Order: sequence, then C-alpha cells, then structure tokens
Amino acid sequence: MPHTDTAPHLIASLIGAPTDIGAGARGASMGPEALRVAGLQQALESHGLAVVDRGNLSGPANPWQPPQGGYRHLTEVVEWNQRVFNAVYAELQQGHFPILLGGDHCLGLGSIGAVARYCAEAGKKLRVLWLDAHTDFNTSELTPSGNVHGMPVACLCGFGPGELTQLAGMPGGGPALRTDQIRQIGIRSVDAGEKRFVHQHGLEVFDMRYIDEVGMRQTMERALDGLDADTHLHVSFDVDFLDPAIAPGVGTTVPGGPTYREAQLCMEMIADSGRLASLDIMELNPALDVRNQTAVLAVDLVESLFGKSTLMRARAG
Repeated sequence: MPHTDTAPHLIASLIGAPTDIGAGARGASMGPEALRVAGLQQALESHGLAVVDRGNLSGPANPWQPPQGGYRHLTEVVEWNQRVFNAVYAELQQGHFPILLGGDHCLGLGSIGAVARYCAEAGKKLRVLWLDAHTDFNTSELTPSGNVHGMPVACLCGFGPGELTQLAGMPGGGPALRTDQIRQIGIRSVDAGEKRFVHQHGLEVFDMRYIDEVGMRQTMERALDGLDADTHLHVSFDVDFLDPAIAPGVGTTVPGGPTYREAQLCMEMIADSGRLASLDIMELNPALDVRNQTAVLAVDLVESLFGKSTLMRARAG
C-alpha cells in the first residue's frame, strides 16, 4: 500500500540543491524553485504528508571550465555532494523522508551515498531505482566531456576518483552500492564504451526496448521483485526519463522515452510497494522548459509516488 495509507504522520523534508556543476548545459540550478512554483509541497500535503521545506543548500558557483584530469569541476562537485550527503543523512537519522530537489544528477552521489550509509548502519537492505534516459555509468576514460552528471552510478559502485567513490564513508571502506542493488529503468542513450562497462559489471537495465517488448507493468514487477519490510527503496528520478514530447525542460533530451501513462504506472506501482523511503528529482531545467510544464508534470508524477492513483477498481487485499 502507499505510504500515506500506512504512515500518515510521515514527515517529508524538501532539500534544494541549486547547482548545474556536473552538467553540460546551464539551467538545472533553477530546478528546485521551479518544482516549488509547480506546487510540490501542496501536492504532497494533499496526500497526508507533513512537509518541511529546508530551503536550498549553498555551495560553490559553477566556474564553467574545461575538464582537468578527466573531470570537470571536480573540487566543486565534491563540495556540493558532501553538503547533499550531510543534509540527506541528517533527515534520515531523524526518521524523515528526504526529497532532494536538483540540480544535476551528479548530486545523486551525495543523496544515494547518504541513504547507503544510513541503511548499512541500520542493518536495512537497499534497493535503488534509477529512472533515467542514461545509465550514468561513465568514467573519465570512457567520456571525453568530463561531465560528472554522466558518472554518478559508476562512482557509487566504486569506479572513479577516491574523493567521490569514498564520499559516503561506508563501514568497511567499500563503495556505497553494489551493482545488484540498483535497477535502471527507461534507458535509451548509452555510449559504446559505457555499454561494455555496464555489461562487464552486470547492472540490471530495463531499457526502452525491454519496456516496449514486455510493457511497463512487467518491467516494474521485475524491478520491484524481492522487496520486503526490511528494504529501504530509493528512487532517483531524472526528468529526462520521460519522453521529451511531454517533458522538454531537460538538458539532454532523448526521444523515445516513457509516455505519460507509462510513467504514471511506473510511479503507481512504486507507491503500491509501500517501501519508498527517499527520493531525488533531478535535471529539471526551467531555462529549456515551456511555461514550467515539465515541472508541473514532475509534481504530478511525484504525487503518484505518494498514493494518487487512477485505479477505479477496488484494490486487492
């Protein structure tokens, strides 16, 4: 059942991270405010959550420099992710539901790192759903751009500079994630070298061809398989997961993404699992949007994560 049925006292904490430090296009730094303007807090409150808006984190400005040593803005990326880590970890320790408002997807390093550290210390299992057009499993050897928003999954799994792979400070000193803890959904743009790297390390990827062949329902059944009462489910939602025909406000549009209904079903099935415990909303770029329609759509879909449903028939059980 959705969280709102089981935990109406749940406190959701909004954490803005207004930076495009890891991206190849400017504008994602305005994402948190666009989500607020689109009514995110009011939408969550309408589903029974108590919402606390922590405001925006502050961090270094984007120097907009070329890569050095294979990475763009590494010092600033580390600083921003450390601040995200601290903020998300603090909310988890208070028993709150952190919702990170991005900002570019490199910030998933800090957010998921905090969740992984919290789960390791609490003895909980972790499952991450990565909703994205891209696997973000690049390394500096695989990508000439050096943009770290294409690398967070690789860094979380231990591939990258030590400042990022060790950011979570995991007990035992290992990486924040094992590759078997993550499921990637909606993928449709992967570099050739990155694809080989994904296959080499056995990531479970439900790409758009898979979704086309079996449908979103079976995809989500597989992605959510094995969750139990001991599992913390984290969703990292890159808005470019959606087809750009309905969500133009992102820096890296890739045609052929999930439709509105496919995306709604994806979110509703996550809600039905009753395990969702933390969330990222990433890569919203209002500078490339049309009358804030992508932010409004993102809020609509997030509502479905918290119990809004188009289901008319009685739920089983």
